[in-house]
Amino acid sequence: MPKSLPTYVWYILALLIIVLDQLTKGMAQQYLDYGRPVVLTSWFNLTLQYNSGAAFSFLSDAGGWQRYFFSGIAIVISSILVLWLHRLPATQRLLPLSLALILGGAIGNLWDRLVLGHVVDFISVHYGGYFFPAFNIADAAITVGAALMILDSLLASRPDTLEANDPS
Repeated sequence: MPKSLPTYVWYILALLIIVLDQLTKGMAQQYLDYGRPVVLTSWFNLTLQYNSGAAFSFLSDAGGWQRYFFSGIAIVISSILVLWLHRLPATQRLLPLSLALILGGAIGNLWDRLVLGHVVDFISVHYGGYFFPAFNIADAAITVGAALMILDSLLASRPDTLEANDPS
C-alpha cells in the first residue's frame, strides 16, 4: 500500500506552479520584445504575446467582458479543485497530482487576468511553418494535469484495478 501524503503537499505543488509561472512570465515581459521571436531551436522560440481570451485566443476580440467571464470560471474551478483535493484519500497519487497541476495553472492565469487584463504567453513551438499557439507554464501545467486526470480515470476503470479496490 502506498504511503499516505498529507493534502498540503498538493497545495504546495500548486503554489510552486503559480510561482514558477509568474516568475517566467515576469522574465518574458522584462527581456522579450512583444511579438518578436527569439529563436532557440528550429522548432522552439520565445515570443512574448498577450491573450485576452481563453485557449487558442478564443474570444480574445470580444470587447473586454471575457476577462470577467473567464476570471469567474477560473475562480469557481479553482474553488472546486481546492475542495476536491481536500477530500481525496491520502493514499491517492495520480489524481491529486493532476488536480494540483490544474489548480496551479488556473490560478497562475487567473492572476494575469485580474492584474493585467490578459494572460502572458511566451512559449512558441512550431514545425514546417505551422505554429502552435503561444502558451506559458500555467497552460503547460493545466495540459499535463488534464492528461494525468484522463490517465487516472483509465487506470481506475481497469477491471483488475476495480477488483483490487473492492472491499467485499
